[in-house]
Amino acid sequence: MLQCIFLLSDSGEVMLEKQLSGHRVDRSICAWFWDQAISQPDSFKQQPVIASPTHYLFQVFREGITFLACTQVEMPPLMATEFLCRVADVLSEYLGGLNEDLIKDNFVIVYELLDEMIDNGFPLTTEPNILREMIAPPNIVSKVLSVVTGSSSNVSDTLPGATASLVPWRTADTKYANNEIYVDLVEEMDATINRDGGLVKCEISGEVQVNSHITGLPDLTLSFSNPSILDDVRFHPCVRYRPWESHQFLSFVPPDGQFKLMSYRVRKLKNTPIYVNPQLTSDGGTCRLSVLVGIRNDPGKTIDSVTVQFQLPSCILSADLTSNYGIVNILSDKTCSWSIGRIPKDKAPSMSGTLVLETGLERLHVFPTFQVGFRIMGVALSGLQIDKLDLKTVPYRFYKGFRALTRAGEFDVRS
Repeated sequence: MLQCIFLLSDSGEVMLEKQLSGHRVDRSICAWFWDQAISQPDSFKQQPVIASPTHYLFQVFREGITFLACTQVEMPPLMATEFLCRVADVLSEYLGGLNEDLIKDNFVIVYELLDEMIDNGFPLTTEPNILREMIAPPNIVSKVLSVVTGSSSNVSDTLPGATASLVPWRTADTKYANNEIYVDLVEEMDATINRDGGLVKCEISGEVQVNSHITGLPDLTLSFSNPSILDDVRFHPCVRYRPWESHQFLSFVPPDGQFKLMSYRVRKLKNTPIYVNPQLTSDGGTCRLSVLVGIRNDPGKTIDSVTVQFQLPSCILSADLTSNYGIVNILSDKTCSWSIGRIPKDKAPSMSGTLVLETGLERLHVFPTFQVGFRIMGVALSGLQIDKLDLKTVPYRFYKGFRALTRAGEFDVRS
């Protein structure tokens, strides 16, 4: 049972406090937490569960905001962590993002959402589609009405019908003139490449995102051509686990609208779609930089939104960099950003230039790491393929569409 939830800014300020039970948790626990976070910044944020002198703490860090939950009783730690992740996802979806200003500007809605999502310390209603029926998302009209009428409540007067249903994630008596469902495979490639061009790590983190608009109570099955490649699968509550465990297909009654059906990971990939070859040579107080970008393995689709970004070492006084394709920008914080866009087929984009070292330094001893970004529409680089999507219970026809997208996640090239 959770006893309190705090939302902390990246400066340690308590933006929101929600007491969940009769036992009140003092705010001093946040001061203790922040002192520990400052004293050991890297390792502390990687600990999801922390034992303080008086409480067990659970933390989730998103977009500069720390979601902190407290309890003094034994409870499953994954339940607390999963609930905090769900709170962060719901707030991001409701507010169109997640930052300190959005939380403060929509303080009332955040409090109302927490009231519905957890009851006496136990998770209650966490499905976004049901929460939208209970609490209206913020918009300009509602803000104007709250100013005119003096009422700041966004809570509906009627209880959603799905709250008393056997499928609480789906609204009752849903009807559409056109029945359709769209399934998207959205993947991020995380890779680390050493200075010799060798692949240290390459894996895919993916999601199956669904947008469903089907009348009634549809019962769907989704199967993959090669489900054996998937690791660390995580499902939406609507998925029945036994069919996946025995036959490796998904059986579910979908929520209405957009939702994340499952997430997965594919490990130990052998190739990356593009290569980035940086070369640095320094002598006599200057450093010569050259970066070459090209297609390593053609995925059969266009690779666009290609960017290369790196941080200039503190010992660099000035930099003069140019490219034969794209735009190079050097920001005031010494971040160099090279925007390439789509890689041309007739030439390989390259960037080169000279870096001037600080006085007294002959050679460069600190080498930057290059962060690479790209996007490929129409292909899942993990190799995952959807076999078929069937509707079992409802006799009418429906339209189904499939798409795929792969983009760069933490794609780092060492120099």
